[in-house]
Amino acid sequence: MRLIGSLLIFSLVLSFVQGGSAQNCGSGAVCGERDTGHGTDGGELGKIISREMFEDLLPYRNDERCHARGFYTYDAFIEAAKAFPAFGNSGNETMRKREIAAFFAQTGHETTGGWPDAPGGEYAWGYCYIRQVSHGSDYCYPYCPCPLPGQYYGRGPIQLTWNCNYLRCGEALGVDLLNNPDLLATDPVLSFKSAIWFWMTAQPPKPSCHEVIIDEWKPSANDVNASRLPGYGLTTNIINGGIECGKGWNSFVANRIGFFTTFCGKFGIQPGDNLDCYNQGPYGPNLMAQSM
Repeated sequence: MRLIGSLLIFSLVLSFVQGGSAQNCGSGAVCGERDTGHGTDGGELGKIISREMFEDLLPYRNDERCHARGFYTYDAFIEAAKAFPAFGNSGNETMRKREIAAFFAQTGHETTGGWPDAPGGEYAWGYCYIRQVSHGSDYCYPYCPCPLPGQYYGRGPIQLTWNCNYLRCGEALGVDLLNNPDLLATDPVLSFKSAIWFWMTAQPPKPSCHEVIIDEWKPSANDVNASRLPGYGLTTNIINGGIECGKGWNSFVANRIGFFTTFCGKFGIQPGDNLDCYNQGPYGPNLMAQSM
């Protein structure tokens, strides 16, 4: 994954700028579908995250300054989640809320257009981008096919990156993402599916973010020695540990925590223990979506 930086010109100052330029929807304040708060039955998941809560978590995603305006909708999220029945549906109500808060915190960070003095606060600007802004690699691992070098940059809520990840995600979802990577930037349901797929998929020795946040994962002796303990901080390690973890305090991890504690507050729950990975040993080469 690649962190998306702040929108507006001064956003590019951020060294971890992410995301990208989606379709231009014109000069209006918003375009595309606007969630109205009515009309979609979210099923069991909708009992945890209603349409209104979705809007509350991501209130500026359709702002004219967000490149992704009109793309990320509640309907697309709910439809994508149907492919993963355990997502947001494991454990008690607090655990379910914590998982959804964690998922939107991590993906909100990856697609953020916020800045410290942003209207509504820095953490109100998640889901502003679809495509990664700056590309610094051909994104081709040598042990997976790479028919389109340079095209496997970050896309979607989790900013899926690298050819192997597009291959594996596509195989899991029944779509040829290796030859059509931009489907993740043009099909909102598939885009959400890619993020939930990553969230739910373990890569041994890494557990999945899902099993960590619902407290199903138990650390091994090696994990304990590396200070990798259950909690939100470990999901950061899974997502981008090689870049962000084990380096002491840094603004990237702090931003992820800011999103999470803000979203937990909106759900009326406590965030739990071990929120950071400042002193956690990373797992080594990240074969799932990762940053440069």
